[in-house]
Amino acid sequence: MTHYLEFEKPLAEIEGKANELRALARTGEGMDVEKEAAALDEKAAAMLKDLYKNLIPWRKCQVARHPDRPHCKDYIEALFTEYTPLAGDRNFADDHAVMGGLARLGDRPVVVIGHEKGNDTKSRIERNFGMARPEGYRKAIRLMDLADRFNLPVIALVDTPGAYPGKGAEERGQSEAIARSTQRCLQLGVPMISVIIGEGGSGGAVAFATANKVAMLEHSIYSVISPEGCASILWKDAEKMREAAEALRLTAQDLSKLGVIDKIIPEPLGGAHRDPLAATDAVRKSLEAMLKDLDGKDRDALVKARRKKFLSIGSKGLAA
Repeated sequence: MTHYLEFEKPLAEIEGKANELRALARTGEGMDVEKEAAALDEKAAAMLKDLYKNLIPWRKCQVARHPDRPHCKDYIEALFTEYTPLAGDRNFADDHAVMGGLARLGDRPVVVIGHEKGNDTKSRIERNFGMARPEGYRKAIRLMDLADRFNLPVIALVDTPGAYPGKGAEERGQSEAIARSTQRCLQLGVPMISVIIGEGGSGGAVAFATANKVAMLEHSIYSVISPEGCASILWKDAEKMREAAEALRLTAQDLSKLGVIDKIIPEPLGGAHRDPLAATDAVRKSLEAMLKDLDGKDRDALVKARRKKFLSIGSKGLAA
């Protein structure tokens, strides 16, 4: 069953009518409704194109959070072979909100890390909706250490509303774990590429996105705080999330102009959830191209370039 977003309701009505006509034809002999259904399909396709032509930031947020959008697990299964997961932080527990391990992208061995939100009620609870605890970031550090030791590129798939802010997580050193994960990213002597596949929220995302190359899917978002959280702080009203989304400059298009990200990966018309195979193929091509750009660079050059990249963010236009 297709899940429609709030702004897609007119589209849902047209596509629903086309499906009803075809269902009616299957139950009634001699009924030929294909011409009418095809006309509705054509109208729906034109409406879909129009809806997604210039999405406002809040609608981008809705698309980035779509429940049917491919998640980290889907990308790992589609893009990588010989995936061997690593579990636990050798200190407290295994955080299921973070998954990662050794794998191959084509014929290239890599280490892959990512946030996993889950795709149904049971898995979302198990994965804590993609909100990592300290042990998740410490697991990621273990994986980055492994990559550095064996000279393997690191690929991070970011999709989190933010790190988990619960009491237990804070008691176990949440902020310290995020900081150390970010620090480990900066110290890596191997290529690191991060792709924001859905939400990139706050320090929980930065801990995986301090990379040589940072890419975003066309309708993903990346911000210091969620629009709802921003609205609650600034206006004491979470319902002003539309205004907050506009002010946060959280879209891939805005962040590309600001120099925060390096690449925008196109999505199928209507978002990655409408054609997951096309979306994963676009990510594959982008990953291969970005890895090729980093090939041949020595450890010192990779570290210096990564540090320079992040130190220069926000300096655009200051000289003028």
